[in-house]
Amino acid sequence: MKKLICSLILLIGIKEVTAQTTIIPNQNDSRVITTGMPFLLIAPDARAASMGDMGVATSVDAFSQQWNPSKYVFSEEKSGIGVSYTPYLSKLVNDIFLGNVTYFNRLDERSAFGVSLKYFSLGNIEFLADEFSTALIQRPNEFTLDASYSLRLSDQFAMGVAMRYLRSDLRLTGVDGDASPASTFGVDISGYYQGEEQAYADFNGRWRAGFAIQNMGPKFKYDAAGQENFQPTNLRLGAGFDFILDNYNTVAVTLETTKLLVPTPPILGTEYEYTDTNGNGQYDEGTDTLGNQVSDTNGVIYQGKSQDVGFVEGMFQSFGDAPGGFSEELKEFTWALGSEYRYQDAFAFRLGYFNESQDKGARKFIALGAGFKANIVNIDLSYLFSASKVQSPLENTLRFSLTFNFGADSYREY
Repeated sequence: MKKLICSLILLIGIKEVTAQTTIIPNQNDSRVITTGMPFLLIAPDARAASMGDMGVATSVDAFSQQWNPSKYVFSEEKSGIGVSYTPYLSKLVNDIFLGNVTYFNRLDERSAFGVSLKYFSLGNIEFLADEFSTALIQRPNEFTLDASYSLRLSDQFAMGVAMRYLRSDLRLTGVDGDASPASTFGVDISGYYQGEEQAYADFNGRWRAGFAIQNMGPKFKYDAAGQENFQPTNLRLGAGFDFILDNYNTVAVTLETTKLLVPTPPILGTEYEYTDTNGNGQYDEGTDTLGNQVSDTNGVIYQGKSQDVGFVEGMFQSFGDAPGGFSEELKEFTWALGSEYRYQDAFAFRLGYFNESQDKGARKFIALGAGFKANIVNIDLSYLFSASKVQSPLENTLRFSLTFNFGADSYREY
């Protein structure tokens, strides 16, 4: 009798061990990182756009506020104003655009400040209750206001900080009567190095390098019960070299890489009971028996980490949370290579290439552009050709920028 009881207890124990659960991953989980206010990642000026959406380590210009404001303390002009216009989805509509106005002022040999407004319009949307009603027109839009201060810490290196107010008014009152704009704030920290001109065998040269951590700030949502959205916090690193061929001709080459400091979406699954037939501790399709569904929703994390974290924790988590491991983390870096030929600072020709992994958005394009200077006015143009199967919203779009510089040659840097 004792042997029979022990055998029954042993069988029950084995049954409890083999009754386990497994998570079956859902199909088509997105590997693309999404954020709120993604318009902040669109290159606002034609010069940066024509070199592959880069600007953290290029030479200073009026639009440095958008890429690396610490460059302003290396400006030879006392101050300047930049105005740019970028049509968006121009093949489909004519009223969606990104506009930008920037002003900078170099206060003295060691400090400078800048302010800017970036405005993204999604055009006019009409709502009609019936054919006899007057149309209700909504104009969803987003904008940012920011101010920066930069300080020169040595002859070749400067750092800057920028504060930004962000407002997103995308929810439509014609659809949701309780719609309200969302707002938050962000901070940028940047640094820029510009070396002294050095003599080489057949030319002179100068090294450049820069970094920027942009849009660091709290998450935001459109209502109390809504989803929290990350800002497009990103890290930019870049380096470049100026080939100074003579007093008239200069060729600048720059390489830049960028990574979103936002958690990667995990792969979600559904949890089921199963019987571990072979006792290896994992579910084997075709061998083990799948039982009842355990979770009520398809929201169990199969691989990766939860995105339900604060923005600071999310920044650090973004370097090691990709479900595919280190190889997927590398795919989250984009890179761009750009070049600029300048003749007497009166004319410039630019060419750039931008690359993003096929699994992380598939943005790949070739850009080219030109710049012209007439007295205090600079005119810059750019044009984009998509090199990906995924069509770019900016493909075959002509972008332009105007810059008005004041106090030319107020400072000598070259």
